[in-house]
Amino acid sequence: MARLILFNKPFNVLSQFTDKGTLASTRETLSDYMDVPHVYPAGRLDRDSEGLLVLTDDGKLQARISDPKHKLAKTYWAQVEGIPDEAALTALQTGVDLNDGRTAPAEVRPIAEPANLWPRNPPIRFRKSVPDSWIELTITEGRNRQVRRMTAAVGHPTLRLIRVRVGDWTLDGLGTGEWRDIKA
Repeated sequence: MARLILFNKPFNVLSQFTDKGTLASTRETLSDYMDVPHVYPAGRLDRDSEGLLVLTDDGKLQARISDPKHKLAKTYWAQVEGIPDEAALTALQTGVDLNDGRTAPAEVRPIAEPANLWPRNPPIRFRKSVPDSWIELTITEGRNRQVRRMTAAVGHPTLRLIRVRVGDWTLDGLGTGEWRDIKA
């Protein structure tokens, strides 16, 4: 039976068990949070993004989760600079032109700041002259830094990005840096 782990990846942690950077590198990795042999991330979550990372020891399941051809929905909460208007939200919903092509349509809606959200360390930069707001985006692609590039393309750069759902799996009940086994 496949092993499946849900992990709430903190900000500034690499989505891998070792750091292939410099010899003097001190970047945190998954091994700083779990000592579980033979499991690997199903997909990536950038170092400066937080939230749900799914790990498994089943190669076929890993491919099904991470391969864009399976169009597994991934939901994010994005704290963005400014307050997106209807035109910006519509652009995200219909697809945005990026340097590697047009994105597939996304489900997008403004949301209030999520309740019980853990503090980010370090906190985002606060600017009195520029308001910020939160949106929820659900995408089925997995391009490099896609949500960040999409929000920037519509004039609202992402300040904080948290993945809260991958398919039917959610962050529910997991604090930052916590993980649990679930049934595959």
